[in-house]
Amino acid sequence: QVQLVESGGGLVQAGGSLRLSCVVSGNSFSIRAFGWYRQAPGKQRELVTTIAPSGTTTYGDSVKGRFTISRDNAKNTVYLQMNSLKPDDTAVYYCNAGAPSFRGSTYYTPGGSWGQGTQVTVSS
Repeated sequence: QVQLVESGGGLVQAGGSLRLSCVVSGNSFSIRAFGWYRQAPGKQRELVTTIAPSGTTTYGDSVKGRFTISRDNAKNTVYLQMNSLKPDDTAVYYCNAGAPSFRGSTYYTPGGSWGQGTQVTVSS
């Protein structure tokens, strides 16, 4: 198990940007895939984007071209750069760590470790 701590959320106007960070404890960071999820009030948690140990990324249709996921293995941190934010992006954003894999893996499989979430609110 690893521990994850998200930060970087806040209130921003539509069209603005935010960068979320997810700091991960433990020494298996580089061989894990990670996912960012979000949950809006009254809605199910949805997968936003993923990044594999190889750096392979995937994006949900609603954020393609606007959000960018990245990772810094030296800092044990996963980032989510969010540009051109819309009111529909308002949600609590969560980071998830997949199970340990290998450095060249291109896949993400959800794991049992979650952060506490960070609130993103986009005003119109």
